[in-house]
Amino acid sequence: MRKPSVTVRVPASTSNLGPGFDTLGLALKLHNQISLRETDTLEIERVDDQRNCAAANALSREAAAAFFARAKLKPYGAQIEVKGEVPAASGLGSSVTVRLGIVSALNELNGRPLGAATLLELVAGLEGHPDNAAPALFGGFVVAAQIGGTVHYRRFSVPATLKFVVCCPDYEVATEKSRAFLPKQVPLRDAVANLNRTALITAIFATGEYALLRGLFDDKLHQPYRQKLIPMLDTVIAAGVEAGALGGWLSGSGPSIVCVTEHAERAVAEAMAGVYAKLRIRCQPHILTADNDGMRVKRS
Repeated sequence: MRKPSVTVRVPASTSNLGPGFDTLGLALKLHNQISLRETDTLEIERVDDQRNCAAANALSREAAAAFFARAKLKPYGAQIEVKGEVPAASGLGSSVTVRLGIVSALNELNGRPLGAATLLELVAGLEGHPDNAAPALFGGFVVAAQIGGTVHYRRFSVPATLKFVVCCPDYEVATEKSRAFLPKQVPLRDAVANLNRTALITAIFATGEYALLRGLFDDKLHQPYRQKLIPMLDTVIAAGVEAGALGGWLSGSGPSIVCVTEHAERAVAEAMAGVYAKLRIRCQPHILTADNDGMRVKRS
């Protein structure tokens, strides 16, 4: 008899939004589909075409093991296939789509022993922070913090009138490599600057006064240091702002760069892509809206 399977659609996410380091995140209408089928073996096996099969298998097995341990269930084998639009190591939450897809598929196949809050804590623990996991699960704009092992969050829907222009160049930046550039200490004035802007960005997404976002996305804690890996960052953002964007940021640890705008999104995309073209770097801009649905599960 053919074993049951589940397919989970998980949106991409952009995190930090400049100053909101490891705190702010937003789901985007770019998706991965994670399909999982139970097998008769004890192996967790990825069957899709992966450029780094060892790393992909390790990530998948870790997610499955975490689910079985948290749900207190006897482990069993599964075949996993990942398809979709979210490129790996791009700063758009690709690893979250896989981790969340696997634990959610296993949760569905086992009668949903874990609630949404537990799934969030599980995936945030695997990721090390909740800024991608929370919007991928719940959709929209999310401010989240991991406090004493519990993820606290607040979510807000984002209208389709707000456009997110995403430039994802044709190269990868590993999160671990990018984080290695970050300092262990920062000046107090830099921390205060980021706190001011993060609080204002959160308030604006809560009230919908998006025109007030202009000038709030500059960052002192991580982007200046990560710019060693993404030297065109400021130039790409400046080009987008000059073309009409409210502002922009490095998406996660990069290399993707995002600008947000209420109008002239095509002009913003052309301006951002033009910077890459001058540098002879391949880059296809995407004009996206927020995904307010979050993760979706379908049995087959």
